[in-house]
Amino acid sequence: MDWSVIFEADNLALYGNGILTTLWLLFSSLGVGAVMALIFALILTGPWAPLRWLVGSYTFVIRGTPLLIQVYLIYYGLGQLEWIQTRWDSVWPWTYFKEPFFCTLLAFSLNTAGYTAEMLAGAIRETNSGEIEAAQAYGMSRVQVMLRVVLPSAMRRTLPAYSNEVVMMLHATSLASAVPNMLDITSAASRIYATYYLPFEAYLAAAAIYLVASFCLIGFFRFSESRLLAFLAPRKN
Repeated sequence: MDWSVIFEADNLALYGNGILTTLWLLFSSLGVGAVMALIFALILTGPWAPLRWLVGSYTFVIRGTPLLIQVYLIYYGLGQLEWIQTRWDSVWPWTYFKEPFFCTLLAFSLNTAGYTAEMLAGAIRETNSGEIEAAQAYGMSRVQVMLRVVLPSAMRRTLPAYSNEVVMMLHATSLASAVPNMLDITSAASRIYATYYLPFEAYLAAAAIYLVASFCLIGFFRFSESRLLAFLAPRKN
């Protein structure tokens, strides 16, 4: 094994660019997906049956199909439709569909929104009825109860499950390498492998980067859980 190749300046720069792309894709998709998930969760737990059915069907399809297929459907499907291609040079928002990063970001955002919405909706449904009754006794409206009591409580209780979703999304960013001209960590490893024919060194270096990133994310969420979920810990005598 020849590890010196990995530490050459050009290859380190290649991994560096891959790390930046991966992190930007991860946090951008999580941010967009979180906003969408909040809206979807409110619809899933709301009184509007047609909207509940529509969003429920969306989350079912998202959770029932592979993320790679979703990426392909957006980049090779929507992005290659003649109707969109005739407009992607001048008509917003179709101008973004010629960008590989945007297509990948859209697929990742839609995917994480589907999973997170169901997690948050479940936490909203499981909110202690005593908390809601106490808020209503203070004279809060339905909207105030949701914004001041139910959502903050549900978000805190969703944190452990959401931390797993974030780590899984980090690992899923490796699928971005399937999109041409996307230089993520896995794509960087693939380019080094194609140049030097050193698969073990290239992909083990990529695995080490993912491992370090996962360790940092897990540590961050454990710290957050210890602070935000301390009230759920068993009381010490």
